[in-house]
Amino acid sequence: MSDALVPVKFHVNGRAVDTRVPDDLPLIDFLQEALGLSGTRLCCGIGVCKACTVAARRAPGSQAQPMLACSTPVALLQGQSITTVEGTGSMERPSAVQRAFLEHFAFQCGYCTPGFVMATEMLLARLRAQPVKRAQLDAAIEDAVGQHICRCTGYARYHQAIRAVVLAEKGLVTA
Repeated sequence: MSDALVPVKFHVNGRAVDTRVPDDLPLIDFLQEALGLSGTRLCCGIGVCKACTVAARRAPGSQAQPMLACSTPVALLQGQSITTVEGTGSMERPSAVQRAFLEHFAFQCGYCTPGFVMATEMLLARLRAQPVKRAQLDAAIEDAVGQHICRCTGYARYHQAIRAVVLAEKGLVTA
């Protein structure tokens, strides 16, 4: 870890963060240690598995893009807005995605689930802005989560749950 501290201002789940951090501090460490947000998972540590995926808005009003918290230094987040799995729902009020994953038994150990939740939330946002034809839905789902690794091999159930949540929301899919 570097001794050089850099100032950074950004938002996490709607909360302003104004801090000084080592210039090489990974976002996942900051989320878990400084903010107590333990939902984002560290798995491979090199950005391959996608378990640590969070949503990042680089500018206000922009479409959220996937960001890998294991390999993104906090120092690079100046002015951005980050949403973690904790920002999507709660135990008391799960998001539609979280409910669909539960209803479809889409996970076993749950370690990869936060990354799948975040990728699905961003897929829903993209489809709200630009719906896809029904024939293109499976490809859109694959594009959103196809690179995510589930060590318990829950891929089919994740896909079924994502498909169900997309089809349940009017206007995301056209004929």
